[in-house]
Amino acid sequence: MSKPLRIGIVAGEASGDILGAGLIEAIKAHYPDATFEGIGGSRMMAEGFHSHVPMERLSVMGLFEVLSRLFELLKIRKNLVRHFIDNPPDVFVGIDAPDFNLQLENKLKKAGIKTIQYVSPQVWAWRQNRVKHIAESVNQVLALLPFEQTFYRDHQVPVTFVGHPLADTIDLETPQRPARERLELAADDKILALLPGSRSSEVKKLAATFLGTALHVQRQMPNCKILIAALTEKTSALIAEQLAEFPDLKHVQISVGQSRDVMAAADALLVASGTVTLEAALLKRPMVVAYKVSKMTYRIARKMIKVDHIALANLLSKKPMVPEFIQDEASPENLSQALLTYMNDEKAVKAQTDTFMDIHLQLRQNASAKAAEAVLGEIGLPVPAPEGEAEHVAV
Repeated sequence: MSKPLRIGIVAGEASGDILGAGLIEAIKAHYPDATFEGIGGSRMMAEGFHSHVPMERLSVMGLFEVLSRLFELLKIRKNLVRHFIDNPPDVFVGIDAPDFNLQLENKLKKAGIKTIQYVSPQVWAWRQNRVKHIAESVNQVLALLPFEQTFYRDHQVPVTFVGHPLADTIDLETPQRPARERLELAADDKILALLPGSRSSEVKKLAATFLGTALHVQRQMPNCKILIAALTEKTSALIAEQLAEFPDLKHVQISVGQSRDVMAAADALLVASGTVTLEAALLKRPMVVAYKVSKMTYRIARKMIKVDHIALANLLSKKPMVPEFIQDEASPENLSQALLTYMNDEKAVKAQTDTFMDIHLQLRQNASAKAAEAVLGEIGLPVPAPEGEAEHVAV
């Protein structure tokens, strides 16, 4: 190229920052003079990325929070549109944050700039009519999950399945003992781990149910220790507040910011629905999934959602193996009964974890390198294979 490759990127939250950093590193391996700008976090900036505004300004969760910041968000997007149209990058990549990025991508694509959406919105699960807007807004979608590739191909939207970065970073086998040592737990302890969600709203909905479930388990297994993962000190305080309502629950330990160690240390997991269910599957730990929302939200969601399961592990396997309990079905009695199966039945554990290994191999695609290939390929740039390296073959 006569001038350095220039790529625009917008990532809106921590998970996107991780993806962006991996993408930048992989592209620079082929084009070390490439420059990157837009919005990103500390990991992307460590790779030389220039962020026009702090990424935290886009990290807004919840309808009312978005409304309170709407003017600022619209102004940020307007400024980015003007900047990139006045100074066109070779390609623009929106990482997740579909509500922000798809509108931005739509305007840039109409101005003749190549656009790519890295991480598909869950359009396959609900509001499927959004696929028309996605097709109008991007030249290509980079999908983390294989069934997303099928969905977009069925709708004639260019797509590349790149795999999931978690599958690349988590080893195929995760031993229990090192995690227990870090958490100061004995090697022979029987441990149930509770992961009641990352957001305060989730914890408020689920903590009491999860603690009640743990009490039911302890009544059957008195020596079972209860390990609880809290994302922040704030969610830890919410859990501790609920824990005070269960004076008969013994051997409880709350760990802040150590969710992966909590999962790796456990014999079985009770998990709130979300990305953490995929992480649990990649760690090969047997789990039961539960979720509760408001009655109104549930009524609306039931009419809109087009999939039969909520756990990613079930969506990714031919035969669903993870028990799911939603709303009133997510009772301590039902949850504890399912968990005790995995605490006591080695055959049940093996059936689940064998399925998890299949999922891990399916998603372990060297995601950052494949994403870089797709981005460069979209603008017609070659990606030479490193000397002596065999061509990558997808699982």
